[in-house]
Amino acid sequence: MTRLDETKPFMPVRFGVLTVSDTRDLSADKSGDTLVGRIEAAGHVLAARDILRDERAEITARLRQWCADPGIDAILTTGGTGLTGRDVTVEAHRDVYEKEIEAFGTIFTIVSMQKIGTSAIQSRACAGVAQGTYLFALPGSPGACKDAWDEILALQFDFRHRPCNFVEIFPRLDEHLRRK
Repeated sequence: MTRLDETKPFMPVRFGVLTVSDTRDLSADKSGDTLVGRIEAAGHVLAARDILRDERAEITARLRQWCADPGIDAILTTGGTGLTGRDVTVEAHRDVYEKEIEAFGTIFTIVSMQKIGTSAIQSRACAGVAQGTYLFALPGSPGACKDAWDEILALQFDFRHRPCNFVEIFPRLDEHLRRK
């Protein structure tokens, strides 16, 4: 199945972490802290971190800003993926995506089912690519962030992961923009 090819070098990825919440600040951002801790423990770089309220236009603007930043390779958002009226992170993400990574939501649901059973149906976790940047919308619980990182993202953001990974295709994510 999957393995690490130890003959290849580790390549750090620069992450932005955005928490979407009407009630949290940095001192109470356990989900953001979970992601930052795992990013740094894996040897990657935290390039940006912020908290925004559940406002679609603000989330979309920040995602676009970070996608345009050459110092950010991937964006992880946490929060706003549920079913209530204020949950607009998925819509904001889809406003930005050039391509959606449909399988991420499916795989995340499979991982979640193993942890929380059928309650996994209430998550709308999603992922995509825009301007050569990966974007992932994760639920707002620390457990969901831990599961997404440990079971999916840690492997896909490790250049040594085989048979394939996100890092090895970074140079080709925006190749369509270079063609005329």
